[in-house]
Amino acid sequence: MPWRVAGLDALEDVKAWQARPLDALYPILYLDCIHVKVRDAGAVRNKAVFLAIGVNMEGHKEVLGLWIAQTEGAKFWLQVVTELKNRGVQDIFIACVDGLKGFPDAIETVYPKAAVQLCIVHMVRNSLHFVPWKVQKEVAADLRTIYTAATADEAGLMLTQFEAKWGQQYLPIGQSWRRNWERIIPFFDYPAEIRKVIYTTNVIESINMSLRKVIKTRSSFPTDEAVSKLFYLALNNISKKWTMPIRDWKGALSRFTIQFDDRMSRN
Repeated sequence: MPWRVAGLDALEDVKAWQARPLDALYPILYLDCIHVKVRDAGAVRNKAVFLAIGVNMEGHKEVLGLWIAQTEGAKFWLQVVTELKNRGVQDIFIACVDGLKGFPDAIETVYPKAAVQLCIVHMVRNSLHFVPWKVQKEVAADLRTIYTAATADEAGLMLTQFEAKWGQQYLPIGQSWRRNWERIIPFFDYPAEIRKVIYTTNVIESINMSLRKVIKTRSSFPTDEAVSKLFYLALNNISKKWTMPIRDWKGALSRFTIQFDDRMSRN
């Protein structure tokens, strides 16, 4: 459904957009958030604006909705995922997330066949926070041997080698990868064509960059509704540039068609 241009009552446009029907199938769903300051009950509080970005069967990006939360957990995420289901989304193949608390349980409740993949780029970035800049390039190169391995078993060996080299200096990195390993290894179940699409961060990075430009001059927002309206208008403008499928989509779709043939035929 095309975006509506917000008129005098922009909040009504936001509500209509947030409730619009969605496609039955999104092969990939990305979830990300941007933090903003909002005045709430007389105090300025940090809140997260969560964005759900779907990649449809044509390979085009689509913002499925936005949700504002001060705290999140399984109950919050169950409401979000149930909302997507009620708006028509019957299946998701892969959900890429940045370790959102409670989200894996929620999506597996509503979409039990969906694979939840922890964002590899976020894992690398979080790891490099522990490393001084002068060795970041070397550490990043060694981390790359983990997530570019051919199989999960090989990736495990690469992680062991990484820990042997860097574990004494940067123990939290190996601990983080071990702790999240079960959410990292689904990545290895897919061929290179699908991995490329999962791994790329262009889908969300360009959105985040554009939104941050919009909000950088605002120290805080007066209400949640003000946040919703500004983000809606900004996303409206951003989406006008999405005229082409995401990179490497044709190869990924061919592999999706083979790997998920039974699920694609039902949607």
